Amino acid sequence: MKSSPEDVTALLNLPLSQSVKALAVVNEDRVFMLLVRGDHQLNEVKAAKLPGLNPFRFATDKEIEARIGCRPGYIGPVGVSADITLIADRTVAVMSDFVCGANEAGFHLTGVNFGRDLPEPGIVADIRNAIAGDPSPDGKGALEICRGIEVGHIFQLRTKYSETMKATFLDEGGKAQVMEMGCYGIGVSRIVAAAIEQGNDEKGIVWPLPLAPFQVAIAPIGYRKNAEIKRVADQLHDELQAAGVDVLLDDRDERPGVMFADLELIGVPHRVTIGERGLKEGKVEYQGRSDASATAIDARKAAGHLKSLC
Repeated sequence: MKSSPEDVTALLNLPLSQSVKALAVVNEDRVFMLLVRGDHQLNEVKAAKLPGLNPFRFATDKEIEARIGCRPGYIGPVGVSADITLIADRTVAVMSDFVCGANEAGFHLTGVNFGRDLPEPGIVADIRNAIAGDPSPDGKGALEICRGIEVGHIFQLRTKYSETMKATFLDEGGKAQVMEMGCYGIGVSRIVAAAIEQGNDEKGIVWPLPLAPFQVAIAPIGYRKNAEIKRVADQLHDELQAAGVDVLLDDRDERPGVMFADLELIGVPHRVTIGERGLKEGKVEYQGRSDASATAIDARKAAGHLKSLC
């Protein structure tokens, strides 16, 4: 036996959008039937804001059988008791000749219309999730569904806490009024996650400069083997640090490829490579995190160049 909108419309060779699914919910001892198009999903937050539905819960199987006389999977709005309030999504309210449950196990109705087969819904409201292609709120385009990350909260507290605290003010008429309250917060760790999700490539993180753990990384090749390389690297590090630049000196005894891979993975925005061949010509190599290749710069001007970038 078919019970889901997908199964029923497939059997009837109809589009899923031509079906209506009914969801029984309960507020205290009152039963409501929410009607949503077959290809849409109920938005519980929107539904909970409707009069009489705050709060609500989904009816149990026993409650559905007791109040509607049918097991779940076959319930529908036709012929239900008058004490069950019908709440239709706006898209459902304008439908005609739709398919819905017949309130009898194993059966569905086709060609159903409001005003003929059942009364107009008691409440019509937006109770579904938005989908790609819906008109934008300003009416100038269509919605697209994109991934996002929540980095902050705004809560409208209204008078819930001010009433308890007896926090009042005098209005222009000299009458005491309870304060309206609100609060907001920003998740620091969420900002970090959002920055990484927005700034990355196949090599690793690409930090924006204000969030980077280090603004500059110094990669000396042969730091422990060449005294001149060590001297130039230490001097550059100290000068940048004295200027307030967050600088990382990679003094490990690693091959250049390993050092570069690690620094790119960490996502340091600016990197200076100090090598024996370059120093002989008075040069070091600078490369930004997103640059395709390194650029040779005057070793004596490296600190000033980096300070200007930071």
